[in-house]
Amino acid sequence: MISGTLYQKTAADIKKNILAGKYEVGTLIPTENELETMYGVSKITIRKAVELLVAEGYLEKKSGIGTKVISNNLFNKLSKAKSYSSIVNEYGDLSKTILKIKLVDPQGTPFAASGQPVLYIKRLYALNQTPFIIFEHYLPNVGIQSGLKDLRHQSLYKILKDSGQDVHNFNDQFRAVKLSAADQKTLATTEEIGLKRIRQGYDRLGNLIEYSLAIYDTNKFPYEIEYEI
Repeated sequence: MISGTLYQKTAADIKKNILAGKYEVGTLIPTENELETMYGVSKITIRKAVELLVAEGYLEKKSGIGTKVISNNLFNKLSKAKSYSSIVNEYGDLSKTILKIKLVDPQGTPFAASGQPVLYIKRLYALNQTPFIIFEHYLPNVGIQSGLKDLRHQSLYKILKDSGQDVHNFNDQFRAVKLSAADQKTLATTEEIGLKRIRQGYDRLGNLIEYSLAIYDTNKFPYEIEYEI
């Protein structure tokens, strides 16, 4: 606990100097040895402090060069975020039902260029047995080793991971949409407007490996995320 507090305090002071302009964007911070002397702490404490600031997006380590400042934005990265699904879980029983799971022709999907069948999964989320989200997922050829039936109880990201693919970053777009008659029926609602989310997930090389569409009945439960700065 003591060492943890020490590296966090060290990171906080380095961050303060970045925000104050002492260490400007594009420049290198002092070396590990120099920081050890400045703060009177061990090398491991300095390394953990630097790793923390790298994770928060303030620093970037360059092999053979040093550690460079890449941002001085106060709210550069949100250190913790409570996801929408975890918030929903706190309000009752969140259940998921697979409506469809099949391999589809890539034409008409974001993976048309692959020329290979695309895995399509349609799910319905319900809170206390009241449906409120429709999900449609498109995954490129994931090298399915088992039958589609076996994938029904696996999470989306486990399916990707088992095929050797990991989502490194994703982009979310939100817009209000008019609900189709089919969506109204699935969501058991007479509401005419819903919230549509388009998620695109990419691997470390920037390849698209997930394309998901979601329709939310936000009148049943608002779309919410909690952030801790």
